Order: sequence, then structure tokens, then C-alpha cells
Amino acid sequence: MKKKGLAVFMAMVLSGISLCGCGGDGGNSTSNIHVGGSDNGMAGGQVEGMTSETFNGDGGLSYDVRGDMDLYGEIPAEVPGVEWNTEEYNSIREMGFQSVANAPLSTFSADVDTASYSNLRRMIEQGCSMDQIPAGAVRIEELLNYFSYDYNLPKGKEPFGVTAVMGDCPWNSDARLLQIGLKTEEIDFGEAPDSNLVFLLDVSGSMYSEEKLPLLQRSFGLLAEELTEKDKVSIITYAGSDTIVLEGVSGDEKEKIREALDSLEASGSTNGAGAIESAYRLAEQYFIEGGNNRIILATDGDLNVGASSESELEKLVTQKRKSGVYLSVLGFGMGNIKDNKMETLADKGNGNYAYIDSLKEAKKVLVEQMGATLVTVAKDVKLQVEFNPAYVKGYRLLGYENRMLAAEDFDDDTKDAGEIGAGHMVTALYEIIPVDSAQEIPETDLKYQEKQSAGVENGEWLNLKVRYKDPDSDSSELCTYAVTEEAYSEQPSEDFYFAAAVAEFGLLVRDSEYKKDASFENIRNLLKKVDTGADEYRDEFEYLVRQLERNS
Repeated sequence: MKKKGLAVFMAMVLSGISLCGCGGDGGNSTSNIHVGGSDNGMAGGQVEGMTSETFNGDGGLSYDVRGDMDLYGEIPAEVPGVEWNTEEYNSIREMGFQSVANAPLSTFSADVDTASYSNLRRMIEQGCSMDQIPAGAVRIEELLNYFSYDYNLPKGKEPFGVTAVMGDCPWNSDARLLQIGLKTEEIDFGEAPDSNLVFLLDVSGSMYSEEKLPLLQRSFGLLAEELTEKDKVSIITYAGSDTIVLEGVSGDEKEKIREALDSLEASGSTNGAGAIESAYRLAEQYFIEGGNNRIILATDGDLNVGASSESELEKLVTQKRKSGVYLSVLGFGMGNIKDNKMETLADKGNGNYAYIDSLKEAKKVLVEQMGATLVTVAKDVKLQVEFNPAYVKGYRLLGYENRMLAAEDFDDDTKDAGEIGAGHMVTALYEIIPVDSAQEIPETDLKYQEKQSAGVENGEWLNLKVRYKDPDSDSSELCTYAVTEEAYSEQPSEDFYFAAAVAEFGLLVRDSEYKKDASFENIRNLLKKVDTGADEYRDEFEYLVRQLERNS
């Protein structure tokens, strides 16, 4: 196709569609239509669409006009009113209210990822309005888990403490809101097990911009300053091929590590899958029995050579995690980040996923929360809540849509679940519909089995079960906690009000079907009950709420 032919094609694609950057005019999400200049050629020069990787949060199609120059000719550098954007997010299907009579069990995997919040912050600070933020970019559980809460500490040999608080739901007058919190003990990283770390760094052409490779270099420089002689560090870079820059260097050789980081330059395509395999081989070569063996992948996720689809990457990492090496993912950049692929890599690699939008965020993830990021204290952590029909007729879990498990998966030790690091917190919120609530919860008539009984009026609204494995074990342990009427308060804690404000913000931004009375005004009123000034991250959240309201 010659340049003129491409221009006609582009005009047809863009006709009637306003694509805008976050500061521009128009109401479409920035990832509804993708017109990319990626370095990935497409066989036959076909236009992609309707694949799992190219759905955005609104379920919109993503068209990639890319790199086969023989077919397409040269991509126009400028199209009036258009900023190129090939960011990708998985579509999220929200869970509706469940009837306790039909489904008394709610089962899901723990999640400590925080990428959604810092990525959302980046969009807001760029000037995005609510209708320009892809719904798939707003994962409520990651917004909640970004923040710290005053949860109970572990008791005895259990790896985490459990907190349960119940109050009135701010956006649904017919419901109560239940906050469940898990918290592990923080550790001094200097007292942590010896570490074998492999920095797997994307230096492809897509990492060229200032907020990508230069920020990556400074971020890993911060981490290098925290390492000691008991740590081993290897660095692999990858573009079209992978290169071992450092191999098994002592953590106290900081100058050598910094020089290696400073020497990196961005160019070429992105063969991430091949580099991942090389990183696992290197991690296994320096494997420390009983130690912390981890790959830290830093990328924008734009893997476009070799195995690059979500399903291919999932298969690869699922096989490799059997080695006992954990995989954490740090996302960088804007405009072409592949959030869907990075989340998949971290989930299947028994690691966590964070998005680095600033040096401040890098310090939070890699220095302040170093133990939580790098040291796993419990793996395959699953939660299961059984609701008592004597008190509850319906419920809805907020977020965790891609972490849901079948009830029978809870007791199956072969089913993978989430990992929790030292000092991590897990927060889950449920909207609970009491039996005397006016809100109706649809029930399904059953032919071959009876519905749940009326329950037992013993003061227990629900029973929480948590199953987990020690990091070096393949057998799980079980903990159970009854949540009674005593958990309810008409004036619950500041933590409750803040978590409710964060959740309501998420419902509002993603225009949730279940947002009911959610509004900026309600969120501001909730935050008035919280001393946000005592915590810089809560204070920043209050600023972001105001900023998004102005943007919108």
C-alpha cells in the first residue's frame, strides 16, 4: 500500500472517531482505537482486532496498523487531533450480587498488586477525564491494596493477622460494607534470607523515552544501594536478543552495578519471551537453597518477537515457576504499555506487579517496601467466605474479578493463587445485603438440590477461611475466623472510611453498573472523616480525587 492508500485507509478508520490524548477534546477512551507504530510486523499485513490482548476495558476494538513497511508504506507522522496510543488492558466483567440461598461461598485468590493505582494516577496527572480512562485499567482491589491500614499483626505461627470491620455502605443505603484485612509482619531486609536477584531489563526501542529507560536506570540504582554482600545480582538486557551484562556479582559491588545500569541504551525490537527463559536459567544457576530467588522484570510490556500473546506468556511462566524462582514485574512508560501482559506474567510467575510512574514510586516499591516486594512469606494464599443466611441474603465482592476461584479450588493444593510478601497487606470489601434489607436479590429455583437453610442465629454473619502455603512447601495450612455482629459499628475506623472512599472512587471512575449513589461529593465527605494529612499517600489520593473532578 502506498502512502496515499494508507492515508485513505486511515481516514476511513478515523472517520467520525475522535482520538485524543488525555489533555485533548473528545470523549473516547485513549485505547478504544489503537493506531500504532510498533516494531512488530504482522503476517500478511492484516488489521488486528477481537483478540484477547486488544480488548480495552470498555470492550472496544483495538486496531493496530503496524510495521510491515513493504505493505503499508510509511506511517504518517501526524494526523490532526490524534495522539498515537497502543496501551492494552484486559476487559473486566464485574461480579453482580449473589444470593446466599444459591451461592453461600465466595472464593478468591489474594492479590497484592498495586499497578492499577499508580497507572491511574499517571493518567489523572496527564489530564485524563473519567471518560478517557479505560475501564479495564481500574482494578479496585489494586487501588485498595496500594495503601497501608492499621490491621492486626500475626499471632502465634500464623504468617498474617486478620481484621474484619463492618459499617454502613456509603453508596448503597440498602447494604452494609465489610472490610477484611490481612497483614504480614514487616522485616528488616538486612535480616532477610540471602537473595539471588536477576534484573531483566527491557532496552528495546519502545523504552527510549524519558519516563521509561532513564527512569528504570534510576529506579534500579535505588535498589542497588540497599543490597549487601550476602546478595547476588545478575543483569540481563533484552531487545531483539538478550545480553548478560552482569553475572552473579556481589550486592556490595555497587559501583559495578551502577556502571552496568548507566551503560544501557534503548534500541531494537522486543524478544521478551526469549529473555525470560534466559533469566530463569541464570537464576537457577545461582539458586540459593532457602533464599530469595527472584527475577525482577522491568518493561513496558510491548513484547513483539517470539512468544508474545498472553496465553503463550502464561504457559511459559507457569512452567518456569516450578523452579522455585519468583517473577516480579515493574511496568514503565505510557502510550504503549501492555498492562494485560505484565499482569499475567506477575500472576503466573508467583510475583507481584507494580507500575513505576516516578522516582518516588520506585523508592516506595524498591526501598520502603523492599521486604514486601522481594521476600515472600506465604504463597498460594486463598480466601473463602461462607455467609450465614440467618443474617445475609446477598453479597458482592468489590474487585478481584480476575482472581475468582471455584469453591472446590479452595481445598485443592494444585491450584495456583496469590503470594504475600513481608509487610504486605491484603484488603477485600464486600457489599452485604442483610436479610431485612429492602434490596431484592434474585434467586434461582433449583430442581435437584435444596437451597441453603435459614442458617443459624448464633451471631455469626460469616465465616472466613484462609488457606496458604509456606514458601518452601507444597502443602497448605488452614486458618478460620468467625465474623460476628460485634464487627459492625455505626462509626467505624478511619481505615474503613478511607477504604470505602477508595472503592467508591474506583466504582465512579470505571462507571460501574453497581455504583448507585457514588459521587465525588460522597467521596469528599468520607475523606473528611480521615486525617489524610498524617499519611502522604492518603493525602495524595485526596488530591487525585479533586484533580480528576476538575479534569472531568
